[in-house]
Amino acid sequence: MENLARAAQAMSDETRIRILRVLLQRECCVCEIMQALGISQTRASRNLKILYDAGFLNMSPEGLYTIYSIRDTKNKGFYSGLYDAVNKAMDVNKTSQKDFLRLDQSKRIGPGCPS
Repeated sequence: MENLARAAQAMSDETRIRILRVLLQRECCVCEIMQALGISQTRASRNLKILYDAGFLNMSPEGLYTIYSIRDTKNKGFYSGLYDAVNKAMDVNKTSQKDFLRLDQSKRIGPGCPS
């Protein structure tokens, strides 16, 4: 029950829902999240950490940067349902559609960021 409460709390923020939606499309580094959502590095990193701590994300270090991806949903119970809910709710969301357009244009641009 503690995991569910932590996950629900993590989902209580619009920025984190937008990040999840982007990461459901593909793995990203912080600079790609920044570009896709139009947010600062600090805001992106803080929200990625909250999602990671709540059990939503994998972190894979690559050089100086970390690549974030959605955790495998097999046997994860409620996580899979939450991912489905995010996708369904955000399918018609104009902000999410703009995030995807910017994601398509985003690049791994930071020094040492994997290309």
